[in-house]
Parts: sequence; C-alpha cells; structure tokens
Amino acid sequence: MVMDAPDITRALTRIAHEILERNKGPRDLVLLGIPSRGVPLARRIAEKISAVEGVEVPVGSLDVTMYRDDLRSGPVRALLHTEIPGGGIEGKTVVLVDDVLFSGRTIRAALDALTEVGRPAAVQLAVLVDRGHRELPIRADFVGKNLPTSLVERVRVSLTGVDDVDAVTITGLVS
Repeated sequence: MVMDAPDITRALTRIAHEILERNKGPRDLVLLGIPSRGVPLARRIAEKISAVEGVEVPVGSLDVTMYRDDLRSGPVRALLHTEIPGGGIEGKTVVLVDDVLFSGRTIRAALDALTEVGRPAAVQLAVLVDRGHRELPIRADFVGKNLPTSLVERVRVSLTGVDDVDAVTITGLVS
C-alpha cells in the first residue's frame, strides 16, 4: 500500500488549501470530478474547503467517455454521469479532479468535454496521484502524491463509498 486512509485525508486537505491559496479563496470556484473516483474526491475536497471557508463550493461530474481518443480501440464503454452545478461554469474557475494522472489523455478528453458545457475563466487540475508517463503536455496544478511507476505497473485508488477502503496501491501488471 502506497497511501492509506490518513495519507489520503492529509493529501486532500493539502490540495484544498492549495486551491484556496492559488485562487485567493473559494469565490467563483467549481469542482468537477471525472467519474468514477474523481467525483468522490471532488466532494471531499469541497467539504474541506467548506470547513475552512464556511461556504459551499459547487461540485459536479464530467463524463469524458465520448471525447476519448481510444473509443474505437477498446471495448464498448458505458456512458457515465455528467452533472453541472446550477450556477454553471461560465466565467468560473473550474478545478477538474481525477484520481490518477497518467498519459494525460483523460484530461485532454475532459477539456474537450468542458467546451460543450460552457466557457470557464480558467481550468485547473487536481489529482490524488501523478504517476508520470505523460503522452500529452498536461500537468496537474495540485497533486496529492507524485508516484513514479514503470509502464507495467498499475496504480489503483480505492475510496470508501465506492470501494471498501481508502487506499492507493500498485500492482505489477497492467490489466
């Protein structure tokens, strides 16, 4: 296990504080989680921001399935849920939240999907784990843990509410 529940909690607390510092508070922030595990991470970050600032930051989800560049090369993917908060994203600072940043292709798809929803003032990226091996020039603004890996390793994020436990693990074979 690379990260346990307390490690994840500390990382998300730090990310929440860094988001507030960079944006000079919670004004005009919207957190959009990328399904599936980015959504509960976005909710947890929003809860931490609310605990510090006393205001609720809108949280939603952004399905990137139809914007992926590997749709034709893999098995059929089910569409996931997109939920944009009531105030929308126009003119707001959108923080995309995902569990693992790897090649950058999911985030590229998220940026494409975001253009269908509106035009934010800025887009930032928060990830729990950055494992390297970028194929596109994409960099996270907020990182819980940098975790250098080999290409044959797989990083698995488990979160309570989706899984049985909060943990980040590495397995030896990509499935």
